[in-house]
Amino acid sequence: MVKTTQNEQDALLAAAHAAADAARAVTLSFFRTNRLETESKDLLGFDPVTVADRQAEQAIRGVLQTLRPQDAIQGEEFGHTDGTSGLTWVLDPIDGTRGFISGTPTWGTLISVRDEHGPILGLIDQPYIGERFVGGFETAELHRGADKTKIKVRPAAELSGSILFTTFPEVGSDLEGLAFHKLARQVKLTRYGMDCYAYALLASGNVDLVVEAGLHPYDIQAPIAVIQASGGIVTDWQGRPAHEGGRVIAAASAKLHEQALAVLAEVSE
Repeated sequence: MVKTTQNEQDALLAAAHAAADAARAVTLSFFRTNRLETESKDLLGFDPVTVADRQAEQAIRGVLQTLRPQDAIQGEEFGHTDGTSGLTWVLDPIDGTRGFISGTPTWGTLISVRDEHGPILGLIDQPYIGERFVGGFETAELHRGADKTKIKVRPAAELSGSILFTTFPEVGSDLEGLAFHKLARQVKLTRYGMDCYAYALLASGNVDLVVEAGLHPYDIQAPIAVIQASGGIVTDWQGRPAHEGGRVIAAASAKLHEQALAVLAEVSE
């Protein structure tokens, strides 16, 4: 594990905020305008990418190359850049591009820092409504302008009383979808379509569970850091580390996590 002093932690936080500020300027200049041209990265389906995605990642990389040239970078749009520090910035410039092109304010910019064991700092930024969720170094906060509020997951609910989120009704493969919908039948409320904002809602004490499949590392590493710093738990569907993506479950408590895993395992394994 890479050791970080207080000065190093402060420098990482400052760089993360500067990078998010740079991305905000780009994404807000395109959001809800007629300037967007959308392409699909998937020839068999619709996996959109826009000039806003690419320009936002370029803006983030520009900040990091100035402030943190010793660190590696892994981004959704422009791949991997080597570093020498043992730390890697993992970037998703617009998580929820479908929401972005639809005008819904539930997309976000994901910025995280990881060492060889996983994420140590994460940031979920929603520029349009001005909310930035920051987690790492045993602290989790919501930033709105100059205001900073400590956040934490809410008290543990029973599975039958919990609120569950996922991005799409069709979760991963057919088998993964069966497992999710079996779980959904046992909770109080299931909601769809929030992308990374669902993880922010869990970290800030508004919902109890987020379950997804087919994720990439850049989709989940920032949420992992924010949720863990706020007292929650994030693993794969077998209870193992989830920072490489795939099947992911985030829960507000260890008890709820265990209950949900038991349901998912009945179908998915």
